[in-house]
Amino acid sequence: MSSPISSTSAPEIVCIGETMALITPTDAPLADAAQASIGLAGAESNVAAGVASSGHRVAWASRLGADPLGDRVASELERRGVELWVERDDAAPTGVMFKDPGAESSSVYYYRRGSAASRMEPGFLTARRLDGVRIVHTTGITPALSASCRETVDQLFSDARTAGALVSFDVNDRRPLWSREDAAETLARLADTADISFVGRDEAERIWGTATPAEIRTFLPNCALLVVKDGDVGATAFHGDDEPIFVPAPVVDVVEPVGAGDAFASGFLAATLDGADLAARLPAGHAAAERVLTIAADLPPLVPLA
Repeated sequence: MSSPISSTSAPEIVCIGETMALITPTDAPLADAAQASIGLAGAESNVAAGVASSGHRVAWASRLGADPLGDRVASELERRGVELWVERDDAAPTGVMFKDPGAESSSVYYYRRGSAASRMEPGFLTARRLDGVRIVHTTGITPALSASCRETVDQLFSDARTAGALVSFDVNDRRPLWSREDAAETLARLADTADISFVGRDEAERIWGTATPAEIRTFLPNCALLVVKDGDVGATAFHGDDEPIFVPAPVVDVVEPVGAGDAFASGFLAATLDGADLAARLPAGHAAAERVLTIAADLPPLVPLA
């Protein structure tokens, strides 16, 4: 069973991808925990929430199970000002992710195989549905979920352009989801054909063997606007044949790095919607990432209602 996707007018940006329920122990490592919190984990919905917090009209499109965890995901995103273009599936569950916090880094465990989102198919969002949208954003996680999701992303790129929207793509390689060979080919093809692509310097070296921003640009020559993120060093933007622009990252006391890349993309895209020039979009991305780096969550907490 699914609910119809409907809206009276177009949001400025639509983000497409899976969001899972996130279970995080609060009193001990996962193996020994007696208490845990429930949150959200989804790169594209992180971006959607971040852009929405900047005052822009945003929709998140996906599939959720017709289950309480799906309700939890939907209600949390709605409370963050994100419109839902969501189908509910009573034959497949909402995915779940467990986080195991550690002193040096956190480990994550996915339970998403066969999830509702993995059943997205081409035509999930049509060119007609995207008419009036300015940016369509997704990540390399989505095509890794299933063969039908990979086909969905290919169709999405075509339909977004037919609708007149820019295609934004964050490489966001997730090693456990597919082989390095499949990832390398698919992510390169999608990143090189997007209008805006985000990629981490370290993940590019891992999957393509490109060690520097300049090498990544040579490897992805056709992307109109390529943004290479290099952790606490900074970010470099390549736009056409213009000279690349580098903006160093601010010095931050990092609590946890998870979600910072999504936050960077949200800040950059919000500034793009604002009409900011390229030199201003990179600092906007850094500022959004900084807010997430200083908390132990992918998204800043909501201010409680009075």
